[in-house]
Amino acid sequence: MKIEHVAMYVNDLEAAKNFFVKYLGGHSSDGYHNTTTDFRSYFISFDDGARLEIMNRPGMDDAAKSPMRTGFIHVAFSVGSKEKVDELTQQLRADGYEVTSGPRTTGDGYYESCVVGIEGNQIELTV
Repeated sequence: MKIEHVAMYVNDLEAAKNFFVKYLGGHSSDGYHNTTTDFRSYFISFDDGARLEIMNRPGMDDAAKSPMRTGFIHVAFSVGSKEKVDELTQQLRADGYEVTSGPRTTGDGYYESCVVGIEGNQIELTV
């Protein structure tokens, strides 16, 4: 068994799509639009087969995203090397994204950084 995809609602669908394509090497589908409900989505595919569905629809609840809440807390992307973790972290910082930790080696041996990415969602970058 494998996880087929993970989905997240976003306010700005185009900005979210551009974030995952520009910074994390995703490839976007053409998009879907249900004209009855005004639901819209893109599937972002990554080279290893993982997929992320980003979605938008009218009337969404946009509650504050505390970093210590229950539920899904971050999406982790393996970028291949410590150097790439460092480079991408620096690029995201330079582009105005908040780096909340790292790059560093964690107590359980991961080399990672954590960035508050699109719309307050945490993105972990690791080897």
